[in-house]
Amino acid sequence: MEVKQTDHVVLGIMAHADAGKTTLTEAILYETGAIRSFGRVDHKDCFLDNDDMERSRGITIFSKQAQFELEAYNGAGQERKRYCCTLVDTPGHVDFTPEMERAMSVMDAAVLVVSGTDGVQGHTETIWRLLARYQIPVVLFLNKMDRDTLGRHELLKQMRGRLSEQIVDFSGAGAYGEAVNNNKNEKDRETSGNDEILEEISLCDEELMEHFLEEDYSREDWISAVRKLFAERKIFPCFTGSALQRQGVGALLAGLSGLMPDCRYPMEGAFSGRVYKILHDAQGERLTFFKVTGGSLKVKDVVSYGEPLKEEKINQLRLYHGGRFQTVSQAVPGMICAASGLSQTRPGDGLGADRTECVYDTEPVLTAAAMVPEDCDEKKLLGLFRLLEEEEPALKVYRDDQLKEIQVHIMGPIQLEILKYQFETRFGLKQEFGPCRILYKETISGKVVGSGHYEPLRHYAEAHLLMEPLPAGSGIRTDNVCSTDVLDLNFQRLILTHVTEREHRGVLTGAPVTDVKFTLLTGRSHLKHTEGGDFREAVYRAVRHGLMQAREKGEAVLLEPWYEFTLTVPSGDIGRAMSDIQKRNGHFEPFELDGEMAVLKGDGPAACFMDYPMEIAAYTGGRGNIQFIMSGYRPCHNAEEVIEASGYRPEQDLANPAGSVFCSHGAGYVVPWQEAAAKMHCDLPDTLT
Repeated sequence: MEVKQTDHVVLGIMAHADAGKTTLTEAILYETGAIRSFGRVDHKDCFLDNDDMERSRGITIFSKQAQFELEAYNGAGQERKRYCCTLVDTPGHVDFTPEMERAMSVMDAAVLVVSGTDGVQGHTETIWRLLARYQIPVVLFLNKMDRDTLGRHELLKQMRGRLSEQIVDFSGAGAYGEAVNNNKNEKDRETSGNDEILEEISLCDEELMEHFLEEDYSREDWISAVRKLFAERKIFPCFTGSALQRQGVGALLAGLSGLMPDCRYPMEGAFSGRVYKILHDAQGERLTFFKVTGGSLKVKDVVSYGEPLKEEKINQLRLYHGGRFQTVSQAVPGMICAASGLSQTRPGDGLGADRTECVYDTEPVLTAAAMVPEDCDEKKLLGLFRLLEEEEPALKVYRDDQLKEIQVHIMGPIQLEILKYQFETRFGLKQEFGPCRILYKETISGKVVGSGHYEPLRHYAEAHLLMEPLPAGSGIRTDNVCSTDVLDLNFQRLILTHVTEREHRGVLTGAPVTDVKFTLLTGRSHLKHTEGGDFREAVYRAVRHGLMQAREKGEAVLLEPWYEFTLTVPSGDIGRAMSDIQKRNGHFEPFELDGEMAVLKGDGPAACFMDYPMEIAAYTGGRGNIQFIMSGYRPCHNAEEVIEASGYRPEQDLANPAGSVFCSHGAGYVVPWQEAAAKMHCDLPDTLT
């Protein structure tokens, strides 16, 4: 039968730490002939974990890609095709979740690895939610099943309870796996095991249930139906085995070859792509990793991206396979490439015809101050952090002018260790950090109108914004009710751009503002004197003016991050655990017994639980553990204490003024925020006056 190569697809692989993801990646590449030898984590010779820090720690830190081919089964008598797969290996440690999420934005399907010795972990649930957010079809692989495990049926029950009821055990899918793997015999070879699997599959779809009961579907019909359900995320096939022993890997690949969704990106038309990673190679070359989602791209083509729109020429296109790459002259749909020549791209940017921007969910909850090394000045250090921030945008590096220190946002202490390693190996600097601190946020609990006026000599802009609280986790949103009779549309758009172009600092601790809706009410420009940047000044002052009013009314709210947790301790220690949680301002549900262990689920402020894992290990003799999932921000449990400790004085924050600038007798003068509203030039809508 003829085999025709037609599609490029991106397959992600992910797991919680120590589930065996890297070993499974190695096994997949070895079984498909993409690598010649089978490496091991403990031997420090894995193909994709080629960074010295990854090999020494035995964990994946940076997402990487490799190429392998997978022959697909399209039905009896039909032409078969070979998928050219880009396998994207992602970090499993919770500190590197942002790196994993960015890679998800370019995946066509994913393999989620669950350890047979540990079962579903807290981070597994985080990964599952992110996969749902990006609507990625998922195959599960129960790994380490050669050991003394919880048992396949118990693990499946746990996964269905904590992940999805539509997880179907494919580990005994004899005829299905055989058919999609090599199609040697076109005659049905149904077994009782397959009947059981078909019944499970049919429970996921009413139409399939009818066909199952009527027994009117052929094997080809079932294969086609399963592919459709998989692509629509209505079924999640699960395979079992041991990656280290390479058991079950062949069955997983056979299943993937029959499940792989058709990635029908348009071959013709304008080029479009999606950026998911920025790196600098050993020579300092800036590389933009992207997926082609339409058309094609050639070397020396000019690519547009960003806001405001930028256009730059592609100097080189690279196709990476582990630490090696080959240059290609053209990138086609479905392909993951690295391009040189693009100087200002960011993860999440759309390229070419794709003008959308991907906004990521995962964000750090900790911050740390960077100490300035003796052999480096602050300006140079800030520049180096900016370079790392290009590669890891979640760092959100900034200089705190009040504290006179460089701050970086981090997910956890392991990430700090990696930053130290990067500074030493890449820049030759011994970089140290202060203690980790909680990253707070601020919002408002009532409506206010923020007004900003900027009118030094030969400048003019005024903006009025209605600020309203939004539900937790909403972020910043904008709306516009301003009439074009009052203010030109281009200025209205400019105002809303200035609202969202940066993080605004709150007035309680200087923390970022979130969960606020800004509605442009009205504004004013001057035909002669309004210049670029005037509305930026007016908008920033309007936002600050509104926040100061909220504080005066007692409606400024400090938010802190909360964790959901799963705490496992010996049953004899459950009383101590419940008492600890209450002391730490947490809540919990009734505990469950699992053999000699007790399992307690609940939530609490991240600040109260930062040091608790070490305490659990101490009082349980190392038998207890706790798994955290970030559950969002809530009002701070000790707001007054945190506000006082921050020492933040909004009136002294000269970089974020709340007052407005007016003009009198040819000179500008500053009006304090308390008096500014009375001097504004615009008339507010009647409902707000």
